[in-house]
Amino acid sequence: MAHILVVDDQPSICEMLDIVLRKEGHQVEVVQSAAGARHKLGSAIFDLVISDIRLGSGEDGLELLRASRALDKDLAFVLMTGHGSMESAIEAIKIGGAVDYIIKTPELVDQVRYTVARALEAQQVRRENVTLKRELRRRNDIENLIGSSPAIGHIKDLIRTVAATSSTVLIRGESGTGKELVARALHNCSPRAEQAFVTVNCGAFPEGLLESELFGYVKGAFTGATSNRRGLFEAADKGTLFLDEIGEMSLPMQVSLLRTLQERQVRPLGSTVNLAVDVRLLAATNTDLERAIHEGRFREDLYYRISVIPMEVPPLRQRPEDVSLLAMHFLRRFAREMNKPVMQISAASVARLERYSWPGNVRQLENTMERAVALSTGSEVEVPLPPEMLQAHAPGGRDGGRVPSDGLPEEGLEARIAQVERDYLRAALQQAHGVQTRAAELLQISYRSFRHYAKKYGVEAQP
Repeated sequence: MAHILVVDDQPSICEMLDIVLRKEGHQVEVVQSAAGARHKLGSAIFDLVISDIRLGSGEDGLELLRASRALDKDLAFVLMTGHGSMESAIEAIKIGGAVDYIIKTPELVDQVRYTVARALEAQQVRRENVTLKRELRRRNDIENLIGSSPAIGHIKDLIRTVAATSSTVLIRGESGTGKELVARALHNCSPRAEQAFVTVNCGAFPEGLLESELFGYVKGAFTGATSNRRGLFEAADKGTLFLDEIGEMSLPMQVSLLRTLQERQVRPLGSTVNLAVDVRLLAATNTDLERAIHEGRFREDLYYRISVIPMEVPPLRQRPEDVSLLAMHFLRRFAREMNKPVMQISAASVARLERYSWPGNVRQLENTMERAVALSTGSEVEVPLPPEMLQAHAPGGRDGGRVPSDGLPEEGLEARIAQVERDYLRAALQQAHGVQTRAAELLQISYRSFRHYAKKYGVEAQP
């Protein structure tokens, strides 16, 4: 359904087109002057305008076309005239944008039906292209959820079960677990797969900006609103809108979102007209929403609206059997992107990767493998341990309890630094099987520096 404005100084033409277009399922508004049309265009967002060229009282449909372009350069426009003029058609083309031209004949109704359908179809194609470029949309399907663990198997089964519905889904999990990948799989397995998948991170926008991003605005709605702009709800019409980090949304925005979900309509900022939208909403959060509700930071009614189907994405530490599969997946991907001949991960590296708890989850593993491939020189990659992994595995590291992850060091700063340096040296020697030159390489320091610190702290390779 499109929002269409009809402009003609003949009441009979306005009435006829109003009836015809409403029967086609469109939302229609009619005015009989250019001034009335400019007022409508300034207070609402339209998909298409149908205007006579000669509007009486010296008003001109071409001037209205110019004014509409200043508000919305993507607005589809159809010009009608009872007197065909090559000059006016050429002028309309010069003004630019999507313009169709109709000469009033006894077949006007059929002409309008055909022209409107063609104009809206072309407009939809343009909007989809914009969405594709903005989102760099990828056709990720359910098989891109890498893992053989029962937890991932359960997620895949749940996706297959609920993808065909239009129910809202709340995807919960720690940062880096792959919540957006689950959302994309839900979309790509659904009947909406050929439509837009639009994402927005609610925590990345201030409150006022998030509202304008989601709902759009008309010119003059606020300082800096120099033209009409459609929001992401409209961009996702017939498709899927994914709201990531919804727990970061402010309470006033939660009220606006709840109203939109209940009424299935959006009202752009500064507009007086509601626009119907058909959007499937998927939301994700790493926040404890039940606690947020108890503390008054999240609305209980919105929680029940978005969590019709809850899904929990487990952290990587709860599915260690998936670590090696994910590591190989990232290895192949980065080797291909970097054009490197890396074929496998060393057995020692795999063992270390599987022992690590991965507080940053899949995203941390992905970054680790990218670094490993970038630094590799042969067909087998030795995964260098990042500082947080070295500390976790070093004697006296987080696992040993001597290096607490928060708070000030009880033993004093210098003693803490000395202990951390000593632990790094020992961990590097252990990984390098006692080869000091290799241990120095792992720590990215010179062999001379390594020997200096080893002597300073009395660290020697264990037989």
